[in-house]
Amino acid sequence: MTERDEFESRRAPVPFGDALAPERQVIGVPPGVRRILGRVLKPGGPGLAYVMTDAEGPVCEHAGGWADIAGRVPMTVGTTQAAFSMTKTLTAIAVLQLAERGSLRLDDKARSYVEHPYDARITVRQLLTHTAGLPNPIPLRWVHPADRHDRFDERAALAAVLARHGRSKSKPGERYRYSNIGYWLLGRVVEGVAGQSYAAYMKERVFGPLGLGPADIDYAIAAPRNQAKGYLAAWSLMNLLKGFLMERDAWGGYEGKWLRIRDVYPNGPAFGGAIGSAAAFAAILRDLLKARPALISAETRDLLYERARDGAGRELAMTLGWHVGGLDGRPYFFKEGGGAGFHCEMRAYPDRGRGSVVMVNRTAFASNAVLSRIDRELLR
Repeated sequence: MTERDEFESRRAPVPFGDALAPERQVIGVPPGVRRILGRVLKPGGPGLAYVMTDAEGPVCEHAGGWADIAGRVPMTVGTTQAAFSMTKTLTAIAVLQLAERGSLRLDDKARSYVEHPYDARITVRQLLTHTAGLPNPIPLRWVHPADRHDRFDERAALAAVLARHGRSKSKPGERYRYSNIGYWLLGRVVEGVAGQSYAAYMKERVFGPLGLGPADIDYAIAAPRNQAKGYLAAWSLMNLLKGFLMERDAWGGYEGKWLRIRDVYPNGPAFGGAIGSAAAFAAILRDLLKARPALISAETRDLLYERARDGAGRELAMTLGWHVGGLDGRPYFFKEGGGAGFHCEMRAYPDRGRGSVVMVNRTAFASNAVLSRIDRELLR
């Protein structure tokens, strides 16, 4: 999904109480971080899970608030949540694995692996770096209810999107243009090269080597009792506009000051379908920080962090799967995700040997600002 998605309604919220869920502090949290989190968590509202890790293990873990407001289930760092666009970095890792094994080349034409209606010159690398010139229509309706997933036809859904949005917006390599369609196509590239479904490949080649099972991270809700419910603030513009943005069957009931969003899955798993815990994403970050990662070689890992360039040779704030930001004058690599009832962001600070992730089960959340404030406290 795109970085800031969702909806809302005029119906008045039902009073629900305002007790905060107990905090889950697995590893000591500095006072500065505790103050930041105290301002972020809303009494009686959705929760937050945060992990900072280095190559050896977690440096700081904290969770608070509710994973389920009505059921009074506390959030933990092991609670699974929809990650939406954070999935794209996982897809990039899968593509780089295949390139490392010689199964594909990054500068191959994408049409060598997947049919598409766009410029025939588009390469796999350009899909990864969002420089293929593809359109990016708002993907809010590109979801389906979780309880209908067994009957969902992804191929038909992608074909419908390509038929409706089949014209390029710019020439390949000409400029950066974010596109969910590009990463949806990369999922099809993985399937065509690996000879198995995208989700099966990810479980076998990305999650499995790190000891992560379906209850930790998957492309469907494997353990419903460990899955957070997604929420939208009742008094918000998004709630007012939700009827224009998403199908009615995605709306649940009100729980206090929050509208519950029913579980939905993105139609394209490769651009936004991962469902995992903060602890699971931290495990992936931890592997990338190691001298010898399990998922890709150190050389390929360096390629993952290499800045992309457009056709004119201008450096972009994008790599093969990461966006590039800065904190106190030093660069970091990040991917943000947001969608129906959830918001998250993960970062890698290779020069500091750290990675961090924050996940919340509410739609509106200033992940960039919050993560910068928390990480700054821990990177002093």
